[in-house]
Amino acid sequence: MNAHDENILARGRVATRLPAQDLERARRFYSEVLGLEPVDERPGGLLYRCGGTEFALFRSAGAAPGTFTQMGWEVDDLDGVVARLRQRGVTFEEVDVPGLRTKDGIADIDGNYPSKGARGERAAWFRDSEGNLLGVGQPVV
Repeated sequence: MNAHDENILARGRVATRLPAQDLERARRFYSEVLGLEPVDERPGGLLYRCGGTEFALFRSAGAAPGTFTQMGWEVDDLDGVVARLRQRGVTFEEVDVPGLRTKDGIADIDGNYPSKGARGERAAWFRDSEGNLLGVGQPVV
């Protein structure tokens, strides 16, 4: 294997895939609640783009695990985003586990990746119409 072969995935683009038992219900949630419209679609799938990346919702008979964050957005104004989403009916998860506790739906997290140049992060989590656990976070500099 040469150096070119070792980095083959590092050059690829990463995209999230989220299951939806009811694709039309999911489309309405992402449109009406999150304000996102698909940029493309195919039978059984909807493609979205946000900030230069993409994710897809796909029709699936399986249930979303919802036990971990499946996708997240990094935002500049977490309080503003949370407030706007609450106005649209989003309920944020309350978490109280060792090392992670939310207050009014928002957690203060110590530490961050050194390459991000932040000392921590503030974050909040909510579920979409299909049970997928989604997050929003803001680096603390």
